[in-house]
Amino acid sequence: MAPEIIPGSGPILLICDHASKIVPPGIDLGVAAALLDKHIAIDIGAADVTRALATMLGAPAILATVSRLVIDFHRPPDHPGLIPPISDGHPIPGNIGADRRARIAAYHAPYHRALAGLIASCRPSLLASIHSFTPALETDRRSRPWEIGILYNRDTRAAVRAIAAFERAGVVTGDNRPYSGRDLNMTLNRHGEANGIASFAIEIRNDLIDHPDGVRHWAGMIAPILSAIAQQDGAA
Repeated sequence: MAPEIIPGSGPILLICDHASKIVPPGIDLGVAAALLDKHIAIDIGAADVTRALATMLGAPAILATVSRLVIDFHRPPDHPGLIPPISDGHPIPGNIGADRRARIAAYHAPYHRALAGLIASCRPSLLASIHSFTPALETDRRSRPWEIGILYNRDTRAAVRAIAAFERAGVVTGDNRPYSGRDLNMTLNRHGEANGIASFAIEIRNDLIDHPDGVRHWAGMIAPILSAIAQQDGAA
């Protein structure tokens, strides 16, 4: 299944690796349908924020159209979590013994080829990857108090500016929290750092964007910050 591409122009390219809960025909994950509405299947609200940002900024965007339970576009092909047998305590029996090569060829490789092609045609100076996270995991009930987290690996150029901007705006901001881009940053490592393009991921707590008003509010806050960062010497 081809990714969703939103056309646009300008220095920012938006990415949403976990935009979809769709399970393609022919794949049976062996899970209850209700699980496909949970964070283990989709980054709740992330696609809506990505589309809102694309509209506000006039920016191009790419959104995955297959659930992360089928294949996780934000994992390298050799990562054990690429086709997860369990996610936040929920067994995914249909993934046990799944044909890894077939799923990579059908979904993962085409997505990343499309993203590489979009970068080549748009020549962005900033990649912004949009994700969402839960207030607490089901397997770890410790509270995650951040409203937004900025994730990055070795390239800190844009990330440090983003953290400072959100903190100035009064946002409870995680610096490589609730996850660290130094542990897992596949999409931005491959398409950003490897190409010398400034990049960072924005993790938004999903209870803040699981409704239209929240999507509008947070997209409206994020858009000018992204624009300002992209205009600062090409994010350099």
